[in-house]
Amino acid sequence: MPADYHTHTPLCHHASGDPERYVDAAIAAGLREYGISDHAPVGHGYFDNWRMLYSDLPSYYDWIQRAKDHAAGRLPIRAGLECDWLAGCHSWIEHLRGLRPWDYLIGSVHYLGEWDFDNPHHLSHWDQRNVEEVWSLYWKEYAAMAESQLFEILGHPDLIKKFCHRPDGDLGRFYEPAIEAIAVSGAAIELNTAGWHKPCAEAYPCFDFLELARAAGIPLVISSDAHAPGEVARDFSLAIKLAKAAGYRETILLDRGVKTLEFFE
Repeated sequence: MPADYHTHTPLCHHASGDPERYVDAAIAAGLREYGISDHAPVGHGYFDNWRMLYSDLPSYYDWIQRAKDHAAGRLPIRAGLECDWLAGCHSWIEHLRGLRPWDYLIGSVHYLGEWDFDNPHHLSHWDQRNVEEVWSLYWKEYAAMAESQLFEILGHPDLIKKFCHRPDGDLGRFYEPAIEAIAVSGAAIELNTAGWHKPCAEAYPCFDFLELARAAGIPLVISSDAHAPGEVARDFSLAIKLAKAAGYRETILLDRGVKTLEFFE
């Protein structure tokens, strides 16, 4: 099985389980590597209740060390953060980067302005928005995130579809500019299996986006976005089939930002 680099901890306030159980699940699934990438703080104070506080970082480092201690050489443990792409975030991401020798940072677009569009508590906002305009803004931000070259992995590319809001017509008009920016950036995208368990009932990204990414030579990782030990490597066999159908024959491994290829069996 490939590595699973997008997993969370209870420090983000919407995940559960201890590091030992996550490691056990990763080993049982036959993963190549297990990576920890909880929601990073935004600034030194409170931002929202979906992430660590800056003051939680020492506890996060301890959580990572507990995972390494429990793995005891049976499985490589990689460490990262999932960082929100927000207006003016460059210097903050660079600050986070410098805190320790991370193996990778994941960049994700969860916010359009102050609207956390994937939050089920804010679904009513969709009723006040033009879907075409929302998608245009989302993909503009996604391309800008890629162009920043701040991240090794770009998270759940078409998260904007989570609640089944899609514009009419060929969606390639949104995908293609983002694909161009990602290809230039050198970052990998993730095939995130959590989407199969959301209202959209489809992995992030969709097959059409995945095919375009492969054609553009964009590297791929497969991720569970696990928020509990039982979700580690969830649906990876299905994801591998999807990746192969799109033309991928390999994923990548990350060690202090250095990429190596891991071919599918």
